[in-house]
Amino acid sequence: MKYFNLVILLVIGSSNTACGQNTAKEKQTSTLTSKKQQTMDLSKITDSQVKQAIEALQTGDKNWYSFFIENPAMTDDGNKVDFKAFFANALGKEMFLSIDRVENDSKNIHGNFKAGQWGTFPVFFRFHKNTEGKFDRLDIGQDR
Repeated sequence: MKYFNLVILLVIGSSNTACGQNTAKEKQTSTLTSKKQQTMDLSKITDSQVKQAIEALQTGDKNWYSFFIENPAMTDDGNKVDFKAFFANALGKEMFLSIDRVENDSKNIHGNFKAGQWGTFPVFFRFHKNTEGKFDRLDIGQDR
């Protein structure tokens, strides 16, 4: 009888372990799906430098800085901010969730944005190029 009870306990234990493994696998699949859903269509952006800069922003790639002059001017909702200090905190944590509208030869980007601790809301990014083709100013803010 003890042997029979031991066998039943082992079978029940194995059954629970298998269920747990399926649940973990389902969670992994769900996470991958969520990551895939964050992939965006950037084809609306026709300016190659803006597009590459947005791609770097999306992935948190420090190559983002290479598209700008050494100390570009920047505003956030009309307030002057330090570009490098701002993106030292934002790069890799903040990103567009959608690109909804592109204007001004693809230098003005409007979309839904995940802004870290500040939440998700519509924003604009306005890129300004100098004569050498680098961005010398970036204006960002909440789209109304």
